[in-house]
Amino acid sequence: MPTAPDPVLVERIAATTGLSPAEAARVVEDVVAFHAEPVEEYVRRRHARLKTYGARNDEIFARIAEELDGRVVAAPPLTERQLRRIIYG
Repeated sequence: MPTAPDPVLVERIAATTGLSPAEAARVVEDVVAFHAEPVEEYVRRRHARLKTYGARNDEIFARIAEELDGRVVAAPPLTERQLRRIIYG
């Protein structure tokens, strides 16, 4: 069961953006959900997306590793081999 977003954060977002409290709460929930995505799902989703645009695996794995390093909710460091295992099992 999802928990209600932090009311102080919702109030801050509403005050600084002009959004209604309900809209601000939805934005906070969306951002939290985005960053709560498990590493494995993120890697699979990004791999599929980058593959769609013709990127090669060596480029994809390097890019995903870099992206994971910069995530707000830091993922554990993953080697290229670990990234490959997530994709190919």
